[in-house]
Amino acid sequence: MIFGKIDYINLLPFHIFLKQSNLNNALKKAIEHKKGVPSAINQAFQKRKVSAAFISSIKSNLKNIKTLPLGIVAKKSVKSVIVKSGDLQDDPASATSNALCRVLGISGKVIIGDEALKRYLQSPQDYTDLAKIWYQKQHLPFVFALLCTNKKHQTYKRLVKTFKKKNIKIPQYILQKYATKRGINKKEIKEYLKLISYNINHKEDRALKLFLKKSKALGIG
Repeated sequence: MIFGKIDYINLLPFHIFLKQSNLNNALKKAIEHKKGVPSAINQAFQKRKVSAAFISSIKSNLKNIKTLPLGIVAKKSVKSVIVKSGDLQDDPASATSNALCRVLGISGKVIIGDEALKRYLQSPQDYTDLAKIWYQKQHLPFVFALLCTNKKHQTYKRLVKTFKKKNIKIPQYILQKYATKRGINKKEIKEYLKLISYNINHKEDRALKLFLKKSKALGIG
């Protein structure tokens, strides 16, 4: 049982939950060992090097995987998936964000993750928030990733059920660690996390299906 970790601030509450869970220490160490950007985790998952991970939405409908009602969802805006105007240039770290840029008909350089958040906070006028444009057009949240499994589905299903009941509080020392390492202050991290939801319900499911339909129409997927 190895979980693929995407070490971005948007998943900080879930990773704190895993650390505080009753998983044994070997499993917790394995989580720290198997970490990377979304595209790397996608590949590790497809090669079955990890048993579960938050998989890019554009890859979540592949065969032989199961999904759980948990994901990375931007309610209206996100600030960490952005485009800088100019020639179209993908971010190699994220298949979904690149696809979303094309679906929205936006040209520019795609930037994701904590570095994107830092840049946006410093000069929001220089960037386009892709989730915000999606919401303005569709009046729906945007699902960037889904929790998927290829082993131990019932075990992860129980973990998800427990996570949904928890009110995760991020310890101050962890907030400070991320603030120092990512160059984003603690207050901004907390405000950013308010933009993110994890539950996949009817509205999120509808948004995901619409995105996949539009991507397929463009030959993306």
